[in-house]
Amino acid sequence: MFCSVYGADISGMEARMIRVEADVNDGLPVFDMVGYLASAVKEARERVRIALRNIGIRFPAKRITVNLSPANLRKEGTSFDLPIAISLLTTFGYLSDDLTDQTLLIGELGLDGSIREVKGVLAMILEGRRQGLKKFLVPKGNASEGAVLTDVEVYGISSMGEALAFLRGEKRISPVHFSFEAYRRARKTELDFSDICGQEGLKRAAEIAVSGRHNLLMIGPPGSGKTMVARRIPTIMPELDLEESLELTRLYSICGLLSEEEPIVTERPFRTPHHTVTATALTGGGRIPMPGEITLAAKGILFLDELPEFSRAALEVLRQPLEEHKVTVARVGRSFEYPADCIFLAAMNPCRCGFYPNREKCRCTEGDIHRYLARISEPLLDRMDLCVETGLPEFHLYQREGETSEEIRRRVQHTLAIQKRRYRGETFSYNGELPGKEMEKYCPLGKAQKEYLKEFFQEEDCSMRRLSKIIRVARTIADMEQSVEITEEHITEAVCLRSINKKYWG
Repeated sequence: MFCSVYGADISGMEARMIRVEADVNDGLPVFDMVGYLASAVKEARERVRIALRNIGIRFPAKRITVNLSPANLRKEGTSFDLPIAISLLTTFGYLSDDLTDQTLLIGELGLDGSIREVKGVLAMILEGRRQGLKKFLVPKGNASEGAVLTDVEVYGISSMGEALAFLRGEKRISPVHFSFEAYRRARKTELDFSDICGQEGLKRAAEIAVSGRHNLLMIGPPGSGKTMVARRIPTIMPELDLEESLELTRLYSICGLLSEEEPIVTERPFRTPHHTVTATALTGGGRIPMPGEITLAAKGILFLDELPEFSRAALEVLRQPLEEHKVTVARVGRSFEYPADCIFLAAMNPCRCGFYPNREKCRCTEGDIHRYLARISEPLLDRMDLCVETGLPEFHLYQREGETSEEIRRRVQHTLAIQKRRYRGETFSYNGELPGKEMEKYCPLGKAQKEYLKEFFQEEDCSMRRLSKIIRVARTIADMEQSVEITEEHITEAVCLRSINKKYWG
């Protein structure tokens, strides 16, 4: 007897639909599995055999063959346990073919027959929906992350016995429903920009960075509010819509970073890896390629605190992803592409003790200062659109002042709406992503502005990349003031927000 059901697995960032075929015929008692299988999939043979035996089902003394098709694709992971078990139960006569028709089965089996969570369930459900499936049986712990889709039926199953009873109609299980808006309202953060006293220049730079999706470097003494501002920048970014939330949840699901308590990502990511992070962990890769921190920060913030303490290799590997907004990991015969569309924030002290250029407090020698700052290469500095110096704040005790995050967010949303209208039909949506070949079209400059930039270029001996970033920032400042043209004042502010290199690295 022959049976075929649908399963799925994850390859890189993509889910793949796999057909699980089972055949039972006369012959020597044997249980074979074929189809270019990784070790975890081959081991499913014993997990399925013991799990079925422990719920009271014996294997017949026949020749059993399970094939995972297409056979030229390598199958990985433990998500095939449940479809293998269901296909065998159908060939054994416990289920009929029509009960599993147009149903995607996902889950790992325990030896006691329990069905355990696996990674990437949302990605598999999205791929199944794309291919026309409407019914999905998944582990109970993974049900919520797929239930946010309203046009499919997702059933959470906790054991093999429960799955068998449900498919035979002996037990009723309702589809899982999940309210995206209700969950997002319950996840509101308590951080707010009104907590920050003073530092108006830094807050202005943060608003510009978010309004145009620009990278920002903050340099100043310890205790000046760099980390405090960075942690509040997600609160002035627009809220994730359902499409963005699903894209991020799909990514986090593949990486195994979701839980039953937090089944969906509703807030902008804020990733802040420790300075001991490796280059691979930062950008992605490994023996089994997985996304890195810059990808997990997609649509949010990647914040590197104490930037010079990171290894040179880890910092330099960021250069290409920051420029191209993607990471490509190549392996023999395969390549994986991960998104890197995040805002890059970095904070650093000007020297090891943190108080340079205040020579009354600074205990470092000129050589110490030079070596400390030299850990940040010029090419990496060129990738920073904004560089802001922060001073020690004035005395404020139990005092809240300034605008709230909600007030700033409203202005940011208006500025981003201007950019989306301007770049309608383009492959980019923000000033920070504006390609060099399109700058003349979207950032026209007058004669006075060009002369000013030419003088700055010659005096500072800067690169064309840095000059292009100044023009992009000026375009954002003009948008914030609802100005169609980029004026000399906009250029001047953009230059001032990028001229700190001369003081520390000049």
